[in-house]
Amino acid sequence: MATLPIYNKLGEEVGSYEIDPTEIAPRISKQLLHDAVVMYQANRRQGSAKTKSRAEVAGSVKKMYRQKGTGNARAGTRKSGIRRGGGHIFAKRPKDWSYRMPRKALRAAMKMAFASRITDSEIVVIDELVFGSPKTREMATILKALSLDCTLLTVVEKYDVNIYKSVRNIQGVTVLPVEELNALDILRTKRMLITKQALEAFAAKAATKEKAAA
Repeated sequence: MATLPIYNKLGEEVGSYEIDPTEIAPRISKQLLHDAVVMYQANRRQGSAKTKSRAEVAGSVKKMYRQKGTGNARAGTRKSGIRRGGGHIFAKRPKDWSYRMPRKALRAAMKMAFASRITDSEIVVIDELVFGSPKTREMATILKALSLDCTLLTVVEKYDVNIYKSVRNIQGVTVLPVEELNALDILRTKRMLITKQALEAFAAKAATKEKAAA
């Protein structure tokens, strides 16, 4: 059982939250986490790299000189891949790198990533994160009070436009609702800032999935 302190916007401890990482993920599989992260990264690849072959390069197709009698190696078009300005011999073509792992495996990887954050004490819980209007300076002040000066994932219960606009201009800080969490987003930053409501929603969701699986 882990006890996570709960802080307010001023960085003062105002409570605690008890959570058992083993209830979220009974074990941590590094291989599954690796597979999930590689899949998400592969799915983000554009796959738009392309180079021209000799058929696509602009230029004359006339034979450069006669076949025999010049003393030179035989040569055809200037667009040959062995000549400067010619086409690529093995030209790159647009490619779809995306693939999909089983849904249960991805869900398990997400829980493992979250549990590992709790075990490594890399989660900071805040009592609430509410803005009447977008306030980047106020969000920066909160992060400074909580001593969060590294890459950070901010997790909220539901999408809030004011929170999103308050966070988006701070370098290295991203925000996501609980429903959109995945293993890559959890592991790619050094720390995680999560609201109490979001943590309760995640714990309730994880418990419901476990009961359904049982």
